[in-house]
Amino acid sequence: MKTTFWDRIAGLYDLAEKSNSRAVRGMCAYVAGRVPEGDSFLECAAGTGAISLAAAPRAGRVLCTDLSQPMLDRAEAKARRRGVGNMEFDRRDLLSLPDGDGSFGVVTAANVLHLLPRPELAVGELWRVTRPGGQLILPTFLQGEAGAGFGLVIRAYRLIGFRFQHAYTRESYRAFFEGLGLPVEAFTIIGGRLPVGVAVLRKPEGRNA
Repeated sequence: MKTTFWDRIAGLYDLAEKSNSRAVRGMCAYVAGRVPEGDSFLECAAGTGAISLAAAPRAGRVLCTDLSQPMLDRAEAKARRRGVGNMEFDRRDLLSLPDGDGSFGVVTAANVLHLLPRPELAVGELWRVTRPGGQLILPTFLQGEAGAGFGLVIRAYRLIGFRFQHAYTRESYRAFFEGLGLPVEAFTIIGGRLPVGVAVLRKPEGRNA
């Protein structure tokens, strides 16, 4: 299997998140705070599992997934060190999930939509596995709002192979979901050196598609 950019930087991923720690901590707390007690939780593109670990104390079952096995190995090691017993780990492509329709009460994929050429395909697949009445929570770095200081960090990332497809602002990110015609229950901005836009989509009861 070909080694990817994300496989290569797995050992540095937590350090990279620390460069925008205020936004990352706020994002994790916001997502975890929306998880109903005992509900099932799926995270795709989880990286080293920060959001899944934050959600685990409230969720009944947490499935932490990523396309990069080295990222998942680090997430699993963190869970073991912290004694977290309700997390599972699996390598998955968020564009083609093996789960049935409506499998999870809360679904999230953070900081990945701006990396995809066609993010609407990912949203459609994540929406499919969200249970009627459940939530799809999509936090994404707003690359279009990076300050001058963080712009230097992004340029450094590019030198080692990082690429993003969309430089969202808060306006364009919200407009993306409005264009998909999906029900946005909440939309919030989490501040930091690189802010995060968070869209919460609530699937109507009785609708599994």
